[in-house]
Amino acid sequence: MLEERDLKRGPNLATPLLTTTTASWRLMRPVLHPERCNNCLVCWLFCPEGCFERGTGTVELHLDFCKGCGICVAECPRGALALVEEGSGDARLSER
Repeated sequence: MLEERDLKRGPNLATPLLTTTTASWRLMRPVLHPERCNNCLVCWLFCPEGCFERGTGTVELHLDFCKGCGICVAECPRGALALVEEGSGDARLSER
């Protein structure tokens, strides 16, 4: 049986108990503008849900647990992230 002391702590660490996605209720979602991203991982550092990881050339965005809070967009020093309305089908970047 898994016990409390067996769980990893901190952001961006997978735990065995996270088996369902939690992003179904968000209204906005971040979109990456890859030409502006330099893979600095500031978005990873500030994301409370751990939705970012280092990729090849740019960060990789995983939206399964993203709540659409916009912290990553506000903290990105290069303006590589923007928020779009969830479910709108609009792939264009919307500037804040």
